[in-house]
Amino acid sequence: MTQQPARICILGGGFGGLYTALRLSQLPWEPLQKPEIVLVDQRDRFVFLPLLYELLTGELQTWEVAPPFSELLATTGIQFHQTAVTGIDPEAQRVYLADEQVLPYDRLVLALGGETPLTMAPGTAEHAIAFRTIDDVYRLQERLRVLEASPVDRIRVAVVGGGYSGVELACKLADRLGDRGRVRLVELSDQILRTSPEYNRETATKALEKRGVWVDLETKVASIGADTITLEYKGNVDTLPVDVVMWTVGTQVPDVVKALPLKHNERGQLVVCPTLQVVDRPDIFALGDLADCRDAEGQLVPANAQVAFQQADYAGWNIWASLSDRPLLPFRYQHLGEMLALGNTEATLTGMGVKLDGSAAYIVRRLAYLYRMPTFDHQLRVGLNWVTKPLRDLLAR
Repeated sequence: MTQQPARICILGGGFGGLYTALRLSQLPWEPLQKPEIVLVDQRDRFVFLPLLYELLTGELQTWEVAPPFSELLATTGIQFHQTAVTGIDPEAQRVYLADEQVLPYDRLVLALGGETPLTMAPGTAEHAIAFRTIDDVYRLQERLRVLEASPVDRIRVAVVGGGYSGVELACKLADRLGDRGRVRLVELSDQILRTSPEYNRETATKALEKRGVWVDLETKVASIGADTITLEYKGNVDTLPVDVVMWTVGTQVPDVVKALPLKHNERGQLVVCPTLQVVDRPDIFALGDLADCRDAEGQLVPANAQVAFQQADYAGWNIWASLSDRPLLPFRYQHLGEMLALGNTEATLTGMGVKLDGSAAYIVRRLAYLYRMPTFDHQLRVGLNWVTKPLRDLLAR
């Protein structure tokens, strides 16, 4: 009787999920041990989140930042299901999908990422736009196109959240809108980029000042209306006119993960061992935004793209090891630095003993992200496009 190959079910096609799947497809499986690898995501495209901002300014195109899964997985043997996950039964080792399919699994990877909570202030869900998906970008693009075609003198934008996403978004929007834009950055704490190196924070502050972005520190969003935002600063409340509100604050774990009868922390994240296995469930691996992870040194790792990128390599290896009777490796996080885009031609970065800003940092950031793109074919296509674009633009004049 022929033994069925193991099935590895990976939920979520972001950095954690997609890169785990690709890593698994490249490992040296024995011919009779090669598993069935299934990737599930409700969208048809992978999104390279750190470059999402470049779509707003036309620096990059959708196919570069968000290639279809069908293209990325074409030669890998990985099966892709475009649907939502409605339930998971760890005891029966089954995943339930919105298209009514049921997927039994031998190993499960939870990499569904986080969601932007739009319930932190009245009116947020109705009137604010998050910035995490291609659909968010399309919604913002359409809103800006309408405003740019209108006769209004000033396009007023409020970006809520002075973290990485908020700062990068504010700079890109200021560059896109130019003199017509009035961009306001709202931050609850007393400084932007609280967890960033001082060099990056100072460089970002100068970039915001250069672009005329108004920064409201120690300011709470009391409510958001159809064309207003109400802010509270040290007991004073002001209601200001606004055309667009971007919400970049917070990350929450998807409900389907919160509902699992597994060990969670107070934020709903799954608690995992250094091997990225969920506590008391060695058949389930979790990574990225939904995982509470301490690495081999005992340090709590941040939930960001850099971490998910590194975790995917370990998750792939450890799943392979667990199915081929080899020892698993504890995750060792290497902080490689921090990079932020600050408008159309500038960036800032620190790491590996280097501090850089301006156009040089912009180029280094682009090259670093090109290297991290998911497949060599996609890297090659995007790289060639970047190299030839100046010549094509010159010939088009």
